[in-house]
Amino acid sequence: MNKEHHYTLSIEWTGNLGTGTSDYRAYTRNHSVYVENKPTILASSDPYFRGDKTRYNPEEMLIAALSSCHMLSYLHLCAVNSVVVIEYKDSATGTMVENPDGSGQLTEATLSPLVKVKDSSMKAKAHELHDQAEKLCFIARSVNFPVHHKPTVIS
Repeated sequence: MNKEHHYTLSIEWTGNLGTGTSDYRAYTRNHSVYVENKPTILASSDPYFRGDKTRYNPEEMLIAALSSCHMLSYLHLCAVNSVVVIEYKDSATGTMVENPDGSGQLTEATLSPLVKVKDSSMKAKAHELHDQAEKLCFIARSVNFPVHHKPTVIS
């Protein structure tokens, strides 16, 4: 039997400047994401869509979720395979295509993790485990676009 996990959060639009959505330029896209007992995430739309560039946008949060999920799956695999990771950083990117009708979709993401392992003898296995992590990542398994991986492993 499959286990189910449930996640609950709240979103509150904070961009009403007094006249609501009476006009496309009459409001901001600012909103807050709330999860009980966690810091609030200040969000908006992409600046191209009149968003606040100082806040996270949904596209960034999705790419961050992919990167974070891959890292967590990878670190788990390293731990159970005796690969000691001492540093992990990722430079992740995503591409969104906007359609003529105003809709759009992310078409790809690329994760470029830089992993430092404790000993050079662990490098080959550390590199190999990225393929397994890709198969385990809950978020990558949930999206309908390719998630590419360009890992670098150093010691």
